[in-house]
Amino acid sequence: MTTVARSAVRPAAPAAPTGDVLYAVHPGPLGDLVLAGPEPGVLASITVPDQRHATGVQPHWRREDTAFTEAARQLDAYFAGELREFSLTLSTPTSEFRRRVWEALDTIPYGTTVTYGELARRAGLPAASVRAVGGAVGRNPLTVVRPCHRVMGANGSLTGYAGGLDRKRFLLHLEGVLL
Repeated sequence: MTTVARSAVRPAAPAAPTGDVLYAVHPGPLGDLVLAGPEPGVLASITVPDQRHATGVQPHWRREDTAFTEAARQLDAYFAGELREFSLTLSTPTSEFRRRVWEALDTIPYGTTVTYGELARRAGLPAASVRAVGGAVGRNPLTVVRPCHRVMGANGSLTGYAGGLDRKRFLLHLEGVLL
Protein backbone atom coordinates (compact mmCIF):
# COMPACT_ATOMS: atom_id res chain seq x y z
CA MET A 1 0.00 0.00 0.00
CA THR A 2 1.23 3.48 -0.74
CA THR A 3 1.51 6.28 1.71
CA VAL A 4 -0.65 9.36 2.08
CA ALA A 5 1.40 12.51 2.55
CA ARG A 6 4.24 10.08 3.27
CA SER A 7 2.18 8.40 6.01
CA ALA A 8 0.92 4.97 6.92
CA VAL A 9 -2.26 3.99 5.14
CA ARG A 10 -4.19 0.93 6.13
CA PRO A 11 -6.25 -0.69 3.34
CA ALA A 12 -9.96 -1.13 3.79
CA ALA A 13 -12.70 -2.81 1.82
CA PRO A 14 -14.01 -0.69 -1.07
CA ALA A 15 -17.07 1.40 -0.31
CA ALA A 16 -20.21 0.48 -2.21
CA PRO A 17 -21.30 3.64 -4.03
CA THR A 18 -25.00 2.99 -3.41
CA GLY A 19 -24.63 1.29 -0.02
CA ASP A 20 -24.45 2.76 3.44
CA VAL A 21 -22.25 5.81 3.64
CA LEU A 22 -21.51 7.65 6.85
CA TYR A 23 -20.54 11.30 6.85
CA ALA A 24 -19.54 14.03 9.25
CA VAL A 25 -19.12 17.76 8.77
CA HIS A 26 -15.97 19.26 10.24
CA PRO A 27 -15.25 23.01 10.26
CA GLY A 28 -11.86 24.16 9.12
CA PRO A 29 -10.01 27.02 7.43
CA LEU A 30 -11.08 25.77 3.97
CA GLY A 31 -14.75 25.78 4.97
CA ASP A 32 -16.85 22.93 6.29
CA LEU A 33 -15.17 19.69 5.29
CA VAL A 34 -17.43 16.74 4.53
CA LEU A 35 -15.75 13.50 5.59
CA ALA A 36 -17.43 10.34 4.29
CA GLY A 37 -16.83 6.62 4.20
CA PRO A 38 -18.36 3.15 4.40
CA GLU A 39 -17.78 2.70 8.13
CA PRO A 40 -16.45 4.65 11.11
CA GLY A 41 -12.79 5.57 10.68
CA VAL A 42 -12.61 4.52 7.01
CA LEU A 43 -12.48 7.52 4.68
CA ALA A 44 -13.66 7.43 1.09
CA SER A 45 -13.79 11.19 0.62
CA ILE A 46 -12.99 14.57 2.09
CA THR A 47 -14.46 17.51 0.24
CA VAL A 48 -14.70 21.27 0.62
CA PRO A 49 -17.68 23.48 -0.26
CA ASP A 50 -18.15 23.98 -4.02
CA GLN A 51 -15.43 21.46 -4.89
CA ARG A 52 -15.51 20.45 -8.55
CA HIS A 53 -16.28 16.77 -9.16
CA ALA A 54 -17.39 16.24 -5.54
CA THR A 55 -20.34 13.93 -5.06
CA GLY A 56 -21.84 15.85 -2.19
CA VAL A 57 -24.01 14.41 0.55
CA GLN A 58 -26.57 12.02 -0.92
CA PRO A 59 -30.04 11.26 0.49
CA HIS A 60 -29.06 7.71 1.50
CA TRP A 61 -26.01 8.88 3.47
CA ARG A 62 -26.26 8.89 7.26
CA ARG A 63 -24.75 11.69 9.32
CA GLU A 64 -22.66 10.44 12.21
CA ASP A 65 -20.54 13.23 13.66
CA THR A 66 -18.28 10.87 15.62
CA ALA A 67 -17.52 8.53 12.69
CA PHE A 68 -14.28 10.26 11.67
CA THR A 69 -12.92 11.77 14.88
CA GLU A 70 -9.34 10.64 14.21
CA ALA A 71 -9.39 12.14 10.72
CA ALA A 72 -10.80 15.39 12.14
CA ARG A 73 -8.10 15.41 14.83
CA GLN A 74 -5.35 14.91 12.26
CA LEU A 75 -6.79 17.56 9.94
CA ASP A 76 -6.92 20.05 12.83
CA ALA A 77 -3.28 19.27 13.67
CA TYR A 78 -2.29 19.70 10.00
CA PHE A 79 -4.05 23.08 9.78
CA ALA A 80 -2.35 24.14 13.03
CA GLY A 81 1.04 23.34 11.48
CA GLU A 82 1.59 20.46 13.91
CA LEU A 83 1.20 17.49 11.52
CA ARG A 84 2.97 16.78 8.26
CA GLU A 85 1.97 13.16 7.69
CA PHE A 86 -1.49 11.62 7.90
CA SER A 87 -2.09 8.09 9.13
CA LEU A 88 -5.64 7.15 8.17
CA THR A 89 -7.54 4.18 6.79
CA LEU A 90 -8.71 4.96 3.27
CA SER A 91 -11.13 3.32 0.87
CA THR A 92 -11.00 4.92 -2.57
CA PRO A 93 -11.77 2.32 -5.24
CA THR A 94 -11.02 3.60 -8.72
CA SER A 95 -9.58 2.70 -12.11
CA GLU A 96 -6.02 1.43 -12.47
CA PHE A 97 -4.97 4.70 -14.13
CA ARG A 98 -6.29 6.89 -11.33
CA ARG A 99 -4.87 4.54 -8.72
CA ARG A 100 -1.39 5.01 -10.22
CA VAL A 101 -1.77 8.79 -10.29
CA TRP A 102 -3.14 8.94 -6.74
CA GLU A 103 -0.34 6.72 -5.45
CA ALA A 104 2.13 9.09 -7.10
CA LEU A 105 0.39 12.02 -5.36
CA ASP A 106 0.94 10.24 -2.07
CA THR A 107 4.72 10.38 -2.60
CA ILE A 108 4.93 14.19 -2.78
CA PRO A 109 6.48 15.31 0.52
CA TYR A 110 5.03 18.04 2.69
CA GLY A 111 6.33 21.47 1.71
CA THR A 112 7.29 20.49 -1.84
CA THR A 113 5.63 20.62 -5.25
CA VAL A 114 5.89 18.77 -8.55
CA THR A 115 4.61 19.52 -12.03
CA TYR A 116 1.96 17.43 -13.76
CA GLY A 117 4.74 16.09 -16.01
CA GLU A 118 6.78 15.01 -13.00
CA LEU A 119 3.68 13.40 -11.49
CA ALA A 120 3.11 11.45 -14.72
CA ARG A 121 6.72 10.25 -14.57
CA ARG A 122 6.33 9.20 -10.92
CA ALA A 123 3.23 7.24 -11.89
CA GLY A 124 5.16 5.47 -14.64
CA LEU A 125 3.09 7.11 -17.36
CA PRO A 126 4.23 8.67 -20.64
CA ALA A 127 4.69 12.44 -20.86
CA ALA A 128 1.86 12.54 -23.41
CA SER A 129 -0.58 11.56 -20.64
CA VAL A 130 -0.17 14.85 -18.75
CA ARG A 131 -3.73 16.03 -19.51
CA ALA A 132 -5.19 12.70 -18.37
CA VAL A 133 -3.02 12.88 -15.25
CA GLY A 134 -4.47 16.34 -14.58
CA GLY A 135 -7.96 14.88 -14.91
CA ALA A 136 -7.14 12.14 -12.39
CA VAL A 137 -5.69 14.71 -9.99
CA GLY A 138 -8.88 16.76 -10.31
CA ARG A 139 -10.95 13.71 -9.36
CA ASN A 140 -9.00 13.06 -6.16
CA PRO A 141 -11.68 12.37 -3.53
CA LEU A 142 -9.41 13.03 -0.54
CA THR A 143 -8.54 16.71 -0.62
CA VAL A 144 -5.71 17.75 1.72
CA VAL A 145 -4.93 14.17 2.79
CA ARG A 146 -3.98 13.12 -0.74
CA PRO A 147 -1.96 16.22 -1.60
CA CYS A 148 -3.21 17.26 -5.04
CA HIS A 149 -2.56 20.85 -3.96
CA ARG A 150 1.16 20.13 -4.35
CA VAL A 151 0.91 19.79 -8.16
CA MET A 152 1.80 22.86 -10.22
CA GLY A 153 1.73 23.87 -13.85
CA ALA A 154 4.81 23.24 -16.01
CA ASN A 155 5.91 26.85 -15.50
CA GLY A 156 5.37 26.72 -11.72
CA SER A 157 1.98 28.42 -11.87
CA LEU A 158 -0.92 27.59 -9.57
CA THR A 159 -3.28 25.65 -11.79
CA GLY A 160 -6.03 23.11 -11.59
CA TYR A 161 -7.25 22.70 -8.02
CA ALA A 162 -10.79 21.30 -7.67
CA GLY A 163 -11.24 23.17 -4.38
CA GLY A 164 -10.31 26.50 -5.97
CA LEU A 165 -7.01 28.33 -6.33
CA ASP A 166 -7.51 30.35 -3.13
CA ARG A 167 -7.60 27.12 -1.14
CA LYS A 168 -4.57 25.76 -3.02
CA ARG A 169 -2.69 28.97 -2.25
CA PHE A 170 -3.70 28.69 1.43
CA LEU A 171 -2.44 25.08 1.68
CA LEU A 172 0.85 25.84 -0.07
CA HIS A 173 1.36 28.86 2.18
CA LEU A 174 0.63 26.69 5.24
CA GLU A 175 3.28 24.22 4.09
CA GLY A 176 5.82 26.99 3.47
CA VAL A 177 5.95 26.61 -0.31
CA LEU A 178 4.52 30.08 -0.90
CA LEU A 179 5.53 33.04 1.20
